[in-house]
Amino acid sequence: MPAPDLFPASFALHRIEANGITHAVRVGGEGPPLLLLHGYPQTHACWHRVAPHLAKTHTLVMPDLRGYGASDKPEGDAGHGTYAKRTMAADAAALMTALGHETFEVIGHDRGGRVTHRLCLDHPDRITRAAVLDIVPTHTIFATLDRAVGLAYYHWLFLAQPRPLPEKLIGADPDFYLEWKLGAWGTGLSAYDPRAVEEYRSAYRDPACIHATCEDYRAAATIDLADDEADADARVTCPLAVLWGANGLMEKNYDVLETWRAKGTNVSGRAVAGGHFLPEESPAETIAALKECGFALA
Repeated sequence: MPAPDLFPASFALHRIEANGITHAVRVGGEGPPLLLLHGYPQTHACWHRVAPHLAKTHTLVMPDLRGYGASDKPEGDAGHGTYAKRTMAADAAALMTALGHETFEVIGHDRGGRVTHRLCLDHPDRITRAAVLDIVPTHTIFATLDRAVGLAYYHWLFLAQPRPLPEKLIGADPDFYLEWKLGAWGTGLSAYDPRAVEEYRSAYRDPACIHATCEDYRAAATIDLADDEADADARVTCPLAVLWGANGLMEKNYDVLETWRAKGTNVSGRAVAGGHFLPEESPAETIAALKECGFALA
């Protein structure tokens, strides 16, 4: 569980049954609901620097994705549907229903951004506004994979290898692997609150978490890709904000905004100073950019 002092005392941590599993969810703030979905290799603790500000105008719902943090970690299946983004989107939709929120806004970073994309496609009547942070669509990654992207995002192929290869290699020193990822994709470990890094270490040491997060990437290379190809003509119809790190891989290798304009009907956004982990590296600038894109924040 995240160190409680990462969040205001009023932010309560719950365990909620939804879509057949139990989710660890932190809830706080007042106003219309805003779902925040974290990415790899983190937990909902990644929102701790932006949450107090966002909570001035919204009721925040911050779950650990299935397989991550303190949420349930079911075994992967042969077709990888257990960790498909469609399954994770169904988790999020069921969770918000359980909390009494039929419509809501959503912001997703990294893997959470991919769940956000699928939420917008599979549950369009429920999403009023969305944002994806520092990603291009999954199908775009695989369709354009070249030397530069492959070297920087090698983990997409490594984690998707058959069990137990990546699980065994990561499990030999999970702290090293996690810290390498946090440091290499961002501006170094010094950019993070040490309490948050310790939360990520603690969560990632669990062999079930390592397996689940590998399954997340196995799904990306198989069932997620098939789902995205089947929905190639589908568009996100709610307003979609797209933000990415000015010093990151997305900026160097893609026209990020144009990739998403091909996937949505109302897309806006820009680069934000920093690397990959925008909510922790550049919280004030991330909030300012979200406001520019139409989120009603203080």
